[in-house]
Amino acid sequence: MTLRIHNTRTSRVEEFEPLRKGQVGIYVCGLTPQDFTHVGHARAYVVFDTVRRYLTHKGYRVRYVQNYTDIDDKIINRAREANVEPADLAERYIEECEYDFGRLNIQPPDIQPRVTDHIDEIVELVKKLVDDRFAYATPDGSVYFRVKSARTFGTLTHQKIDEMRVGSRVDPEESKEDPMDFALWKGAKPGEPSWDSPWGKGRPGWHTECSAMAAKYLGAQFDLHGGGIDLIFPHHECEIMQSEAYTGKVPFVKYWMHNGHVTLKTEKMSKSVGNFKTIREVLGAYRPEELRFHLLNTQYRKPLEWDPQSLDGDAQAFRRLENTVLEIRERLRKAKGAQDGKHTRVMKGASAMIAKVRTGFGEAMDNDFNTRDAIAVLFEFVREANRILDEGEEMSVPTLNEMHNAFQDALGVLGLKVGEGVQVPEVFGQMVDYFLELREEARKRRDFKTADGIRARLKDLGVEVEDSPKGPTWKRRV
Repeated sequence: MTLRIHNTRTSRVEEFEPLRKGQVGIYVCGLTPQDFTHVGHARAYVVFDTVRRYLTHKGYRVRYVQNYTDIDDKIINRAREANVEPADLAERYIEECEYDFGRLNIQPPDIQPRVTDHIDEIVELVKKLVDDRFAYATPDGSVYFRVKSARTFGTLTHQKIDEMRVGSRVDPEESKEDPMDFALWKGAKPGEPSWDSPWGKGRPGWHTECSAMAAKYLGAQFDLHGGGIDLIFPHHECEIMQSEAYTGKVPFVKYWMHNGHVTLKTEKMSKSVGNFKTIREVLGAYRPEELRFHLLNTQYRKPLEWDPQSLDGDAQAFRRLENTVLEIRERLRKAKGAQDGKHTRVMKGASAMIAKVRTGFGEAMDNDFNTRDAIAVLFEFVREANRILDEGEEMSVPTLNEMHNAFQDALGVLGLKVGEGVQVPEVFGQMVDYFLELREEARKRRDFKTADGIRARLKDLGVEVEDSPKGPTWKRRV
């Protein structure tokens, strides 16, 4: 199976061929840490965490870089309102972000550079662009990129210069040669953090940081650049122009991926608009796995309308999937513990089902990381697995292992954890079996109060007891 990716640069779904065999370099635009993270942030970084996991699953050695913009206008303004230093504000919200992302099982990047640690690299990039006449300094100590001098333009928007409008973060100023020119370096203003440069004290422009850090950690050209769809213009277009002018290498990035927005009443979820739900707010009512599952149950390029009813439905769906995995684990525990060898029969159709889920899951993920279709394959597996499990107790340990491994491989790619960190499965199962024995003894004594009490306590632990003519059975409900 060949991985195919929708490339914003070409507007086509293309076969993925990295620049260096077996290796993939990824840069994803990171957060500006000036407040708590919201669900829109969660979606973007869950998406690219899953991309990274799948590429690793396919055998690539992945180098994943994701920055922090720890100085910009928003941080300065927010720090002023809070009467704290911008660096202290950024540090606080970096810690809060990492806590939230950790709960969502988002793996830390291999490299997580900060703007304030890369001033030298940024100044070097800007200086070369000035020397090569791609950029110019102004009397206030700022430096602007000459857009009309760019080697390439409209790489992602597929528009000509005359068709483009000045973006909301590319403010026209009198000191510019052209309204489309954008700041590489901003001259210092009173009371703002600043650093030395050949043009006087100042700080980096928004776009410059990513070009400098990507070049340092991934080189003049690399495989994949990710970010939200709102970054296509102006941020990513500006990155391309300045990077290709700086290095002379075209294209700067081979594949560009952009995730769709999380929307609330069809409007992009955003702090500036005030229509956002923080990750912590949502995780006060749902488990992290349920939120992550919900975010992946829509193809990444499509918008995701925030709807509590939809989240409720996805949370219930994830629990159904989870219960099947836990049932397989419990059957495996019992089969391994059997002494008389009776658990040896391979259930008819199990091997074909396992092969089908592995193939179907891979085909879905190879189709532009279509997690929605991949999840649909898992639920086909759930239905078939439950049918096979209901046929009887006898099943071989290797077959149960294969069923469990097929599930775990897929869940690992999606970054979903099932029943981990709650109880050690073997110890938990032994405990439940012991209490069921006590319950059976109480029932034989006709002490139904004690029997019902044991059943109620087990239910509190997430264990559902089912009585049958052959004796009680149980399932762990999460």
